[in-house]
Amino acid sequence: MKKYVCDVCDWVYDPEVGDPENGIAPGTAFEDLPDEFVCPLCGVGKDQFSPVEE
Repeated sequence: MKKYVCDVCDWVYDPEVGDPENGIAPGTAFEDLPDEFVCPLCGVGKDQFSPVEE
């Protein structure tokens, strides 16, 4: 599963970690996040994230 980075604040969503503080379980792919998901740091939506090139 790919990591995604917020284009605004550079916070990285790592699917292996998820975002448990906001109800996103570890192992949740970015594509499977709910449409209302927002960056926990700056509050922008999923459309403001880009895949991390490794």
